[in-house]
Amino acid sequence: MTEAANADIRPREADPEDISKGDALLIEQFRRGDPAATERLIVKYQNRIYNVVLRICADPDDAAELTQETFVKILENLGKFEGRSSFYTWAFRIAVNLTLNYCQRNAKLAVRSLDTEEEPYSSPPAKQALKELLSDDSSPDPEAVAQNRELHEIAIAALNKLDETHKAVLVLRDIEGMSYARIAEVLGIEIGTVRSRLSRARTKLKDILEAILR
Repeated sequence: MTEAANADIRPREADPEDISKGDALLIEQFRRGDPAATERLIVKYQNRIYNVVLRICADPDDAAELTQETFVKILENLGKFEGRSSFYTWAFRIAVNLTLNYCQRNAKLAVRSLDTEEEPYSSPPAKQALKELLSDDSSPDPEAVAQNRELHEIAIAALNKLDETHKAVLVLRDIEGMSYARIAEVLGIEIGTVRSRLSRARTKLKDILEAILR
C-alpha cells in the first residue's frame, strides 16, 4: 500500500453493476478453490479499504493491521456470503465496523493540533486559499482540496478532530464517494440518519477549518 494511494481524496465509486458482476465472478472462483481469485479480490480493494480505515483511525500502523484483519474476516466468511448486499458493501461494512470498534475500545485517535503557534499549515497563501474555499455555503470540495497540498494536509488534520461516527460518514461520502444508500448499508443506519450525520460532520469540519482563519 503506497502513500500515493492514500493521497487521492476525490470521490470515485465505481458503477454498482460492474462491481457486482466482477465480484460475483471472483467469489465463485474462490469457492471453486481458485487461489488467484483471492489475490485479485485483495488487490482490487486493499488500497481503498486501507484509505478509508486510515482516515477514520488516523494511524498508518493501526490502519495496516485493521486492513489485514478485515481481509482475514472476509476470507473466513466469504464461503457464507449470501449476496444480500454487494460484496463491496459487505467488505466495507466489515472494515468500518472493525475500525470504529477499535477506536472506541482503545480511544487511540491520533489527532494533530491545529492550534499551536508553530502550526505548519498556516502560511498566508494556504490561509487565503482556504478562505476562498470556504467562502460559499457548500462543504469543501475534495477535488479542489486535493489540488493544493497544504489545503489537503489541513483538511486531513481537521478531519482527525472529528469523532469516529462523524468521521466515518464523511470519509465514506466525500472521500470514498459512496451513495447515501450504500453508506446506510455499510453503517447499518437509515438514509435519513446518514444525511443528518453527514450534515453535522460537514458543519463541524467547516467550523474547524474556519477557526484557522481567525
